[in-house]
Amino acid sequence: MAKAYILMNCDLGSEIDVISSLKNIEGIKEAHGTLGLYDIVAKIELGSEKKIREVVTGIIRKMPKIHSTLTLTRSESEGLFQTSEKLLGAILGQNIAQAYVVIHCKNGEEYTILKNICHIPEVKEADVVFGLYDVICKIQASDNKTLENVITKAIRALHDIESSMTLNIINEQEQRTEILDRHMMVN
Repeated sequence: MAKAYILMNCDLGSEIDVISSLKNIEGIKEAHGTLGLYDIVAKIELGSEKKIREVVTGIIRKMPKIHSTLTLTRSESEGLFQTSEKLLGAILGQNIAQAYVVIHCKNGEEYTILKNICHIPEVKEADVVFGLYDVICKIQASDNKTLENVITKAIRALHDIESSMTLNIINEQEQRTEILDRHMMVN
């Protein structure tokens, strides 16, 4: 299964509508509004990288409210990071603070960073990616202070990280998108 992450910028105030539209596209597993350099981050999984490219270039980039996209394609590293046991907190609803962190590593150290990140309990998913960044991870914590500590004291403290950027997921947009989706299903 091919996987990629799409970082997007869109019209101001259109995030909820764009997220709702993205969730209706084949292969989109997650779409979140974020604080930071990008407005939205989405995760896509399809049978091949070619299918992902077709969706990104043929559908997502043509959406009228999206101005720019940056696609980070996953390297074949899925065996290095096991997510099954890490999903327990998310399933139980205990993780209310969430963020994606994209990381620049020293040359050739992507897999070392990935292996080290997988030992941090709040990191629920991580991949080595191709594109502007080297590694992306999703963090979930019980509160924003814990999330901040994980990012500043655990992830940024790892050797071989040159820089990182945090994209905090906006929970308010998550709730509005769910309400909008339910409303659209009823009508």
